[in-house]
Amino acid sequence: MYKRQPKRPTAPRIPPQNGVLAFYHRARRGWDRPLTAYYLIFGGSLLITVLGLVMVYSASQITALQMSLPGSYFFRKQLLAAVIGAGLLFAASRMPVKLHRALAYPILAGAVFLMVLVQVPGIGVSVNGNQNWIAVGGSFQIQPSEFGKLALVLWGADLLARKQDKRLLTQWKHMLVPLVPAAFMLLGLIMIGGDMGTAIILTAILFGLLWLAGAPTRLFAGVLSVAAVLGLILIRTSPNRMARLQCLGATEPQSGPVDCWQAVHGIYALASGGIFGSGLGASVEKWGQLPEAHTDFIFAVTGEELGLAGTLSVLALFAALGYAGIRVAGRTEDPFVRYAAGGVTTWITAQAVINIGAVLGLLPIAGVPLPLFSYGGSALLPTMFAIGLLIAFARDEPAARAALAMRQPRFGRKRGAGGTGSKRSPRRWNTMRRRASAARTSGER
Repeated sequence: MYKRQPKRPTAPRIPPQNGVLAFYHRARRGWDRPLTAYYLIFGGSLLITVLGLVMVYSASQITALQMSLPGSYFFRKQLLAAVIGAGLLFAASRMPVKLHRALAYPILAGAVFLMVLVQVPGIGVSVNGNQNWIAVGGSFQIQPSEFGKLALVLWGADLLARKQDKRLLTQWKHMLVPLVPAAFMLLGLIMIGGDMGTAIILTAILFGLLWLAGAPTRLFAGVLSVAAVLGLILIRTSPNRMARLQCLGATEPQSGPVDCWQAVHGIYALASGGIFGSGLGASVEKWGQLPEAHTDFIFAVTGEELGLAGTLSVLALFAALGYAGIRVAGRTEDPFVRYAAGGVTTWITAQAVINIGAVLGLLPIAGVPLPLFSYGGSALLPTMFAIGLLIAFARDEPAARAALAMRQPRFGRKRGAGGTGSKRSPRRWNTMRRRASAARTSGER
């Protein structure tokens, strides 16, 4: 007689997870994927650049018309710089690391040569009291100090990587020389022209490289103290810089003997924007009230036209870009990639913080543009090349390379000439899957 098998006990039913908790776990899994940094850098920089083009067009129309120029004059120049920068970004993202290291010394030599030319009478051009420009032809000008940031990042990263390979960074003299003297040379050439804002960014890059190199606290504090003393002397000896410092927290355009017109009207623009802004193109402050509306204070026009939602979106994009850069620097085993990615991230993050802090009235007005966002081709071109560096480094991670290889077309190989009896070769994606499993590092999904 047939005997019925005992019924298998059913597993206890797991209650469904909380919606917020499930979303958190899904977001965590997506955040830990190998290509997350690649997508954040590429997508974040693209969105910042496109939104910047829109805001440059909106903020610069009145200024162009006041100068008897077409309303789209500044937008067309920024669009041309963005197209050239996109080519530089693509080229940098496809270059191998060895080529990036080989370009370090030529870029440094070229930047120093151009910064010296700035001080030659008849070649250098003074803009807003700072002589840091070279006239290229027609209405086009370049600011060599912007390329000095890229030069310091690449050259400093290559220098520290070679010293680390030789185990020399344990000695303070090898950590400081020649990195700090070369950085001070660049700072001196910049400060001769009076551009303290760019000098602050260059100092931040230097500190970032020293921090990544593992500088001891005493050494780091010593360099920071020297820079602070020099900065204090430069501020005290310049009435213009002292006036900018006194405008912190000002609520009236004329705060005593100091003219705080730009700082106060930047706050007015942000305050009148509300939650969702007055609408794209409907800014009031750009009608001659807010100086440099399309350059240093474009964030204020963004807050007026797009409101709190627009400014928070810009902040979120820069935060994502900064996180992705830190992730690339933290997950690599190549010292050059770590120093270069950390230097680029320090550069973009510090410049964004200084620009936005000045617009919000939390920091003195330093005259630095918002990276990838403000008008200015000289600032946009090296920044987009630096973004291409981060993209190349993000693609070069072993897990990211394997994940990108799995996305290649999944075509099987052709059948052999033996007709129907021949066996089909294994598909290519199986090989990629095995390769991806071997290349993944611990902790990555």
